[in-house]
Amino acid sequence: MSSLKYWVWLSSVSGVGAVTAGSLLKRFASPEKVYFAGAAEYGDVEGIRRGDVAKLTNKDLAPADAILTSCAVIGCRIITIQDAEYPDRLRNTYDPPVALYLRGKMPVIDDEAAVAVVGTRNCTPYGLSAAEELGFNLARRGLLVVTGLARGVDTAAARGALRGGGRVVGVIGSGLDVIYPPENRTLFDDVARDGAILSEYPPGAPALAGHFPARNRILSGISLGVAVLEAPKKSGALITAARALEQGRDVFAMPGNIDAKKSEGSNLLLREGAIPLISADNIIEEYAELYPDKIRPDGAEKEIDNVIGVEYIDLDKILSALNGDEKTVAETIGRSVLQVDEIIVKSGLAAAQALAALTMLDINGYVKRDSGSYYSLQSPAR
Repeated sequence: MSSLKYWVWLSSVSGVGAVTAGSLLKRFASPEKVYFAGAAEYGDVEGIRRGDVAKLTNKDLAPADAILTSCAVIGCRIITIQDAEYPDRLRNTYDPPVALYLRGKMPVIDDEAAVAVVGTRNCTPYGLSAAEELGFNLARRGLLVVTGLARGVDTAAARGALRGGGRVVGVIGSGLDVIYPPENRTLFDDVARDGAILSEYPPGAPALAGHFPARNRILSGISLGVAVLEAPKKSGALITAARALEQGRDVFAMPGNIDAKKSEGSNLLLREGAIPLISADNIIEEYAELYPDKIRPDGAEKEIDNVIGVEYIDLDKILSALNGDEKTVAETIGRSVLQVDEIIVKSGLAAAQALAALTMLDINGYVKRDSGSYYSLQSPAR
């Protein structure tokens, strides 16, 4: 087994991408042998450029040693493309990274019904609600949710999956010690606790714009399919969908209003043959027979109250005691757990009306507020 410092050196040579690194490994069999090769030997590798040869002749291992030290400090480890733990799904794509940095517990990806949920960072409240509901329902049925952990759709899908009792794999475009966006620090910790966060970039690498299109091939590469929720015409989610198609993955797309700018891209995907995404069932139906030991039949965790820790409530009794806006808000929440923004959007009430109704329901003991401004119904104390 080659020392990890040679893997780090090979994967970090500036300007030498994954395809070239893969060609070098194919020719020399190990990163250590790549390191000790000379310029003439590099020149014999198919597809290698003169500039690549010049960069590979820099044999300074100090940066690689510094990266390994940083990994030890932040508590991450490295999976190489020759490790059994490295997913075959990703290994068999055109340009897999030769090394992945890992925080958390790596699932056996090839055994999982993994689906990437992607969409715009600047999504609508409806998009947020749909993403969280999709993540929740996929997770409670046993699918593995993959996300980029960016703002918007990514964050909502990850939160929904965690609330559904599932694991999440996050794939990010920076070093594992660079939390982007910074407000997702707690979410990163929650994802890493039971799932995993992956990056091909070493600790300290910033979240550069060019990193995210490259990151997207990993998102789709470890997944069976990609679900695109809200995506405008120019969107990273569409890049992920394109890479998914190149890799032979399924693409699902949630329909949006025909005049909605933030759904132009996802509607275009539907026109080009993407699988319509109306609910989690559209995804589950595609993979249920392939992963019968992973995907639970509908009803195995049918009682949502039990899945998300909400005590049993007599919903009809609660609704019969209410009227007006309070009843509308209570009907909107039902047996689920919803965030304030979701309640406002789904209820159809003005924000001031919905918030006033929530306040009265709280005062009278009909709702319970959890962290993150989530609300659920409860039977008032007698």
